[in-house]
Amino acid sequence: MIDAALERLSDVGGRLADARRLGTLGVLLGLLALWLTLPPWTVRDLAVPIAVGFLAAVCAVAAFARGERSAGAWALAAAVLGTGAALWAQGVERETLEGIFTAGLLASTLRFATPLAFAACGGIFSERSGIVNIGLEGMMLMGAFFAVWGSIWSGSWVVGLLMAMLFGGLLALVHAFFSIHLRADQIVSGFAVNFLALGLTGYLFSSIYPDGIPSDQVTRVPKVDLGFLDGIPVVGDFLAGVFGELNLLVWLMFVVVILSSLVLFKTPIGLRIRSVGEHPRAADTVGISVYRVRYFAVVTSGVLAALGGAFLSIGFTGTFSENMTSGRGFIALAAVIFGKWRPGWAFVATLLFGFGFAISIPLQREADISANIISTLPYVLTLVAVAGLIGRSIPPAAVGRPYVKQ
Repeated sequence: MIDAALERLSDVGGRLADARRLGTLGVLLGLLALWLTLPPWTVRDLAVPIAVGFLAAVCAVAAFARGERSAGAWALAAAVLGTGAALWAQGVERETLEGIFTAGLLASTLRFATPLAFAACGGIFSERSGIVNIGLEGMMLMGAFFAVWGSIWSGSWVVGLLMAMLFGGLLALVHAFFSIHLRADQIVSGFAVNFLALGLTGYLFSSIYPDGIPSDQVTRVPKVDLGFLDGIPVVGDFLAGVFGELNLLVWLMFVVVILSSLVLFKTPIGLRIRSVGEHPRAADTVGISVYRVRYFAVVTSGVLAALGGAFLSIGFTGTFSENMTSGRGFIALAAVIFGKWRPGWAFVATLLFGFGFAISIPLQREADISANIISTLPYVLTLVAVAGLIGRSIPPAAVGRPYVKQ
């Protein structure tokens, strides 16, 4: 009887695995339907994207039939959106498409995604430990200001980054103290540190730099020149256009995303962070200090978010302006939810947001499409994910709940 039950479970697991593969294939086919109509291919035959999109829809239906709702929904969405976008591209002149979809577009996507990815990884550390960190926006702003201040004061961008991480961590420590020891409402505390950062950086900016930031004194984070990419046959020019002159912090962002995933899911400290975020009482029972782990996770989130702010100031623009983060901390929180509290998927979400920001400029220039319309797409997809229409986005069980040690 037990053997029969195990065999049935094995059959169910096999069907689900096959369904996920079908769903993944459907997503890839949906993307392929669009990609074939874009440079460098620019296929001008309507039958091609329609046929590929139809195959993607077939994969979606097959995944639904095998009981895999999430993979089927992703495949169906990719089939509809990919085919629809491909049909739109068919009506656009080749020169216009070549002016929009360039290697520079992908490079811009990475640049726009970098501060979001830093902050999203920080938010994952905090929320995986059970502390909601609405204050990512303020921590990014602190990082942006003190990175500029530190680079001007010391003449070194390294010191600027260290100052950003220090003050971002200190602001996170304030949020941690109110949320963990004083057991204040974590949402209110997060908004409070946002306003604190906005007021403090605004005051210091106007006091220290009444005539504005002396841009010639700002030591910026250097770019990494990968000139050898030009020599790669066929794809050399494309790779050089995307990766040839990226800022050092963009490469550091890739490292942070990978390390965050490894730390959270492959190390003992990651297991402790996740345990206090899921069941703090059980973690405390086996000797894990819930308070210490949560303090560590929240301060880490502040340090990482501050790196995102530092990229904006000394990595991207070379200056600072009041409220220059412009809501990016909240966008990073949306990426955390969209990515289901996993660094890899959150990074994918930041790429989606970054692509939305990057493509809005050439689309408005070349195709006269409003940038505001394009920039809303990532938010719509986030709402869809939160609503559970494409897989359920379930937070850690104890997130937002203060823990009282017995």
